[in-house]
Amino acid sequence: MPAWIAALNPETVLVVIAGIGGLIALLLLIEAVRRLRDWQIRSGIVFLVIAAVVAALGTAGGMLAAGLHSYARLTMEQEAARAVFRELAPKRFELLLVLSNAPARRFELRGDEWQIDARVLKWKGMGTVLGLDTLYRFERVAGRYADTAQEKSAPRTVHALPADAGFDLWTLLKEHQRWLPLADALYGSAAYAPMADGAQYAVNVSATGLLLRPLNETATKAVGGWK
Repeated sequence: MPAWIAALNPETVLVVIAGIGGLIALLLLIEAVRRLRDWQIRSGIVFLVIAAVVAALGTAGGMLAAGLHSYARLTMEQEAARAVFRELAPKRFELLLVLSNAPARRFELRGDEWQIDARVLKWKGMGTVLGLDTLYRFERVAGRYADTAQEKSAPRTVHALPADAGFDLWTLLKEHQRWLPLADALYGSAAYAPMADGAQYAVNVSATGLLLRPLNETATKAVGGWK
């Protein structure tokens, strides 16, 4: 496979396919109308059916592209976000989360630790042969308590991360794996680490999941003293 094809975003490929499919469907529809107008009923209906099938396939490609747009490409371990903490009170922290593909956001988290979750969309079979990269999308960030009893009874904080993609590719792939064998959507990953005043972490993503790396001495000490 040429390198320039493998380097294309999956959504770009799908948009191109959808565009070509739409153009072909339009040409077929024009020919169907011409034949029906000339009373070539049988061939006109055949062209009409083919146009409908091609249009449906093009629409499907466009919907898949819309779903993929909310995921980020992943070719190797890479930094996908940074997290900075400020202590507000005992077991209360402000998190400044800077995502690589979205504006920075602030959250209040309660507990001793913080956790970030992501969906990982891994291709298999022909998807791998085509050179499609693993994709990921952050789902939520939450506070958690080191003590199990507190985790059950103390106030919890959970915040959703992704914007509304308009089309849930994950659900589509999960419910129709039999008919869409290119992707394996049943994969989620989460990582958690201690919170501390001034601690900074890098959120790295690889094909195997999420990894949190301390970026300063405060975070390193927090992890080193983790119990």
